[in-house]
Amino acid sequence: MVATVQSDFARALLDPDLPPPDAVTAHTMRHPQKRFAVYRNNVVAGLINALRAKFAATERIVGPDFFAAMARLFVTAHPPRSKILHTYGDDFGDFIAAFEPAASLPYLADVARLEAARTRAYHAADAEPLSPAAFAGIAPDAAGALRLTLHPSLQIVRSRHPVVTVWAMNADEMPLGAVDFDRPEDALVLRPGFDVAVRRLPPGGAAFLIALCGGATLATAAARAASDDVSFDLAANLAGLIGSGAVTAFTLAEASPEGYTS
Repeated sequence: MVATVQSDFARALLDPDLPPPDAVTAHTMRHPQKRFAVYRNNVVAGLINALRAKFAATERIVGPDFFAAMARLFVTAHPPRSKILHTYGDDFGDFIAAFEPAASLPYLADVARLEAARTRAYHAADAEPLSPAAFAGIAPDAAGALRLTLHPSLQIVRSRHPVVTVWAMNADEMPLGAVDFDRPEDALVLRPGFDVAVRRLPPGGAAFLIALCGGATLATAAARAASDDVSFDLAANLAGLIGSGAVTAFTLAEASPEGYTS
């Protein structure tokens, strides 16, 4: 009974065409349509404002009116599944990708995905990054057997569009300028300390990180990155990774009898 009442209440709350559930009453009337409508509007407005705060650059790109209309449709179709509101809207980018009125802005969905990644990074667990000095004692011929533990806040966003540039221009991180919208960019999102940082990954960098996150050794991850982009530079990527505070620990993989590691 309670579950049915809650389900009916939730459906009516986000669908203005539905009347208040029969179980909802007020001391002055049997069916308080007007009071329920006020509550409904407050809930929807609150969820839209939560999206507005999380996707500020996305809103800036399309304007407040377009964003509010798009967010209202999202809220209606995707009610919160958690009482932790900062997780709400993680799938907003997927919604935008299928939202026909936004089709003229093919990069918009990835900008939203980047903003969602920033929120996840902000709320991720803390961890102490390793300093470059921690790697000083590793022999060059053993470096390929390294397995790196990456910071729990690390997020990767891959895009066929210049997502980092577009986001930065609309987040006041860089001045507005000409943009080649056909240039792909991959983003590293990281919070090694108190602030979330976003940087554009170099060629092959995303494939390299994805392999490392999956537990691959440095040598295997480098090979996968080179297959992804022939211009992959291991030294530059590794230096950027360590310098950004993305590495929190490392181990040396044991060599197989043939001398290979995976």
